[in-house]
Amino acid sequence: MIRKIVQIDRERCNGCGICVPACAEGAIKIVDGKAVLSADNLCDGLGACLGECPQDAITVIERAADEFDEDAVARHLGKTADEAATLKTRHGQNNHHTQHHGGCPGSRSMSLPPQQAATSSAAAKQPSRLRQWPVQLHLAPVNAPYFQDADLLIAADCVPFAYADFHRDFLAGKAVLIGCPKLDDNRFYQEKLTELFRVANLRSITVLRMEVPCCGGIVMAARQALAASEQDIPFHEVTITISGEARE
Repeated sequence: MIRKIVQIDRERCNGCGICVPACAEGAIKIVDGKAVLSADNLCDGLGACLGECPQDAITVIERAADEFDEDAVARHLGKTADEAATLKTRHGQNNHHTQHHGGCPGSRSMSLPPQQAATSSAAAKQPSRLRQWPVQLHLAPVNAPYFQDADLLIAADCVPFAYADFHRDFLAGKAVLIGCPKLDDNRFYQEKLTELFRVANLRSITVLRMEVPCCGGIVMAARQALAASEQDIPFHEVTITISGEARE
């Protein structure tokens, strides 16, 4: 039959996974770093996932497709939940890579091995390197004096928790903004950063992101903002792994 159904542009998709939880029927999953439609009969064609894609990679088209099947959706959702429960039972609570199949790669649950704690009193008393308030991208005004002639650090808000020496290695001497591209509006980020880059006379921009695919949105927003601002500002990107390593 000819009906409306979701189509995903593989070239545009960056695998962020934001569309996965947006689909109540579980019709979308991540395969080889790209979003794909699991089966035609799982998609109702209403397009609830459309507004969730920062890459505009999802559209609704009309084509020949199997009829939407609510019973198939119920079986599919039940199977997905059963697979996650089975995996958790099989590997136990200490599995470091427990995954919820079909979910966003950045939302997969995992337990991390404990890191060796610092033992010296000097290490425990390192001062904060924060030079401003607020730090949240939504709240900080672009005309704040601490941004003028500054080296700007833009960090995904999970970074300081994953990277133990965040203050010493990255924050020292910089103005900072934090945000989450998965939970916030990336278009807002781009617009606000564009204005900031135009008015602040920044010396440099460093973006710290987590290794999960959805965190690439904060880098994308910063790069697009820099292009839109038409400013020539040195730009540096660093990826922080979930285990706490920095990769440039």
